[in-house]
Amino acid sequence: MNDTVTDSGTLERLLAQVALRDRNAFAELYRHISPRLFGVCLRMLGDRGEAEEVLQEVFIAIWNRADGFNPTLAGARTWLTTLTRNRAIDRLRQRHADSRTDSFDFDSLPDEGRGPAAHAEASEDYRRLEHCLGKLDPKHCRSVREAFFTGATYKELAERSQVPLATMKSWIRRALLQLRTCLET
Repeated sequence: MNDTVTDSGTLERLLAQVALRDRNAFAELYRHISPRLFGVCLRMLGDRGEAEEVLQEVFIAIWNRADGFNPTLAGARTWLTTLTRNRAIDRLRQRHADSRTDSFDFDSLPDEGRGPAAHAEASEDYRRLEHCLGKLDPKHCRSVREAFFTGATYKELAERSQVPLATMKSWIRRALLQLRTCLET
């Protein structure tokens, strides 16, 4: 079963059971959400082997930190995706501590065909996010993408765009507020 038909309630229930160390719930959670999380890893890292390693680290973290999930603060899918994104950013920072390029070419990532990454991208959430990103000012959209997919800091983004740090922070804040409004409608 895949996560496109898994509702938030199911993921929350599974996380609650994982917090109680239920191995069957953990396996079921993995079946439901791993294609999406693998897609996030692969998209951010661009290397299948490294994405698999990070995904394994993510599921170890889920097992160890499931009791920290609070459904009043974020949805289960959001919590899991954020955990994954943060692990991938950590890996990117390790890998690119001093050698980040000026631009991240999203189209240069390997196309794995109809694998987990393609499946994750085909999801309704992805289409809605892409639609909402398309409504942003192109400069703001690029900054948000680079911040989230490469882990670039505000300072790095400001330097790349040749704008003051405060301007970059405002761009990203406004863009995220616009995205939230668009995604909630």
